[in-house]
Amino acid sequence: MSLQLALIGFGEAAQAFATGSGWTAHAFDIEQDSSRRSTLQSAAAAAGVGLCDTLAEALAGSPLVLSLVTADAALAVARAAAPLLDPGALFLDMNSVAPDTKRDAAILIEAAGARYADVAVMAPVLPARRAVPLLVAGPAAAIDSCTTLGFSRVAQVGEAPGRAAAIKLCRSVIVKGTEALTAEALLAADRAGVLSEVVAALGEGWEPVADYHLDRMLVHGQRRGAEMAEAARMLRSLGLEASLAAATAAQQQALGSLDLCPPPDGLASKLAAIRGRIG
Repeated sequence: MSLQLALIGFGEAAQAFATGSGWTAHAFDIEQDSSRRSTLQSAAAAAGVGLCDTLAEALAGSPLVLSLVTADAALAVARAAAPLLDPGALFLDMNSVAPDTKRDAAILIEAAGARYADVAVMAPVLPARRAVPLLVAGPAAAIDSCTTLGFSRVAQVGEAPGRAAAIKLCRSVIVKGTEALTAEALLAADRAGVLSEVVAALGEGWEPVADYHLDRMLVHGQRRGAEMAEAARMLRSLGLEASLAAATAAQQQALGSLDLCPPPDGLASKLAAIRGRIG
């Protein structure tokens, strides 16, 4: 049986989840750049998804909604979507935002007569697609819906919105922070002319890991930086110092804004390309 689904945002995650799904799906993406819009239209056609011109058009008649936007847009999207949702519709907030942001979004969605679930995507969506692990804080219906959508690794971590987000962002402090620390050390080694020596000192097998870290930052740094800004917000709300998370956000944003996507292959080539951008 086909499932009526709405996707808010049609970036990498939404495309990965929708491809080959067999769902009856509509998507809305705020992207207005004509060349980028053309790329989205091609991706939507390949995935069998209808790309709508308005959010209202995408949400109309859909009992299930996946919100997959950038962290800095997540709450605004919930606010815009709330009055457009069908009564009882289930809004799966899959964005990487602070627990407080998820709780604020839940208030908006539930006040409009719909249902809300905090969903954390716990690994890169490619190549896993719907085998990516999900944590869900929300009603049992959210678990059932994720399973129906074909997600095979779903775990409930409670019902209160924000719990899944807290787990995700605490993990991100380590994962994205390690990436930022790696980038800073490599850029310094490259500029000091000691890159090969530093790589050798870190041990066999470390270079491909470092190359992967840089790749993720160059491709997804702006999105990951926005996520880390949310992590810093979470830390401050807990009465903790957020200087490392804030610095990670800045480093991720800086590399993600260099327009090196796709990045060149190999660690040395990536560092040379970065050097060409920042001097």
